Amino acid sequence: MLKAGVGRTDITPPVGSAHAGWGTQMHQVSDGNDMPLHVTAVALSDGDLSVAIVDIDILVLRNAQDAEMRTVIADRTDLDPDNIRISYSHTHSALNTYSDLLSEGAEFVNQWLEELPVKAATAVAEAVGTMVPVVPSFGRGECDININRRPADSRGDLFTGRDWEGFVDHSVEVVGLDDLEGDPVATLVNYACHPTIMGHENRWVTPDFPGPMRRVVEQTVGGTCLFLQGAAGNQGPVDGFTGDLRVYRKAGAKLGAEASKIRLASDPFERKERLVEILASGADLGIYEDEPISEPNDTLAVSWVDVELPARDVPSIAEAQVEFDRLAEELERVQDFGAGESDVMSAVSRAKRANVALNVSRNSEGFRKGDVIPVRVQAIRIGNAVLVTMPVEPFAELGAQIKERSVATNTVFSGFSNGHYAYLPTDEAYEEGGYEVRVTPFAAGSERLAVDACLEAIERVWEG
Repeated sequence: MLKAGVGRTDITPPVGSAHAGWGTQMHQVSDGNDMPLHVTAVALSDGDLSVAIVDIDILVLRNAQDAEMRTVIADRTDLDPDNIRISYSHTHSALNTYSDLLSEGAEFVNQWLEELPVKAATAVAEAVGTMVPVVPSFGRGECDININRRPADSRGDLFTGRDWEGFVDHSVEVVGLDDLEGDPVATLVNYACHPTIMGHENRWVTPDFPGPMRRVVEQTVGGTCLFLQGAAGNQGPVDGFTGDLRVYRKAGAKLGAEASKIRLASDPFERKERLVEILASGADLGIYEDEPISEPNDTLAVSWVDVELPARDVPSIAEAQVEFDRLAEELERVQDFGAGESDVMSAVSRAKRANVALNVSRNSEGFRKGDVIPVRVQAIRIGNAVLVTMPVEPFAELGAQIKERSVATNTVFSGFSNGHYAYLPTDEAYEEGGYEVRVTPFAAGSERLAVDACLEAIERVWEG
């Protein structure tokens, strides 16, 4: 019999922590916390295999951070490290954990990152320790808070905004776990949208839309809700880059309402209607029972598939470092000179872009093995659903292909898990250009290989 439990720890940072990291923001540290940040975990076991899925309110977890956290969790819980999925929401309004331009609030961030693996392990340990028999369910709906985020201007140059003609995936996929009394234990919600509602003007730490989404589901359905970030590489919010906190709260509530509707309509059992009696009253009343006619599938399985994706040539670290140092010094001069806000913002943006380029070069050198980058795909089967994920920011078209071609009855595709390798665009996107193509370490030709690897991982847990 399948068992599951949940756990959660609070990871809300101190006020004054290094914040966000937008290229056009004029502040460095947070003014406060609008909602708590959390690590939320669900643990599952069928008696032979035990699995944990972890959901963290953070921008990214780099490969080394993921490896450390996986080790700490495994040591604390005796879980096999390969049976752990560590996902991150990708909120852009939490802490700034990656910039070389920080001069304020970094001490809080460093302490926060040091404590994070232990707090994640505490959440997983709580989940393992509270497991009860459960039955799984699955449902799917739609929510339109997202949009393709790669429009072009009048010259044909791409920017990040609203592309009403571009491919978009509005799917909301929900995996439910109920105890044997029918009470909710956990709800896993998968949705593809960059959490970039809160932008450069915002000075508050927030989980962006996943936070209020979880809250609405937990208040409406019960149990504990986890968020899994879908194929959001080219998916962004319709209403984004704002300083108005009400906007992310509303979007999260809207997604939470749809997820709650799906969850409440999902039944783990196939049922047959039976008329029990006709009760005499002012009008004769039909009394019915909807009786289960089959047991839910409670299969639990995990697989990994290794794939080598072609690497893109990028400038060396030395070359990128020279350009970053030049623009960082330029920014310092502009700030010391007392320039106007627009000049400072422009200098910040140039330095930020150079910092991104430097990180791309670092990533490429760290990931690359000859002409390829080795990547691991993970699939976890829970009943009649398979959750398959890659450590990338995949374009939504990849997710659509995987779901369409999958052998599983229900397929949930995500990125943003088990490390981070940046964007994985479609082959067509390389011809179009744009931000995501500029910062990816992967070359054109990666799309088919990645999709095939995901399909293979699904087949392994589905067909045994």
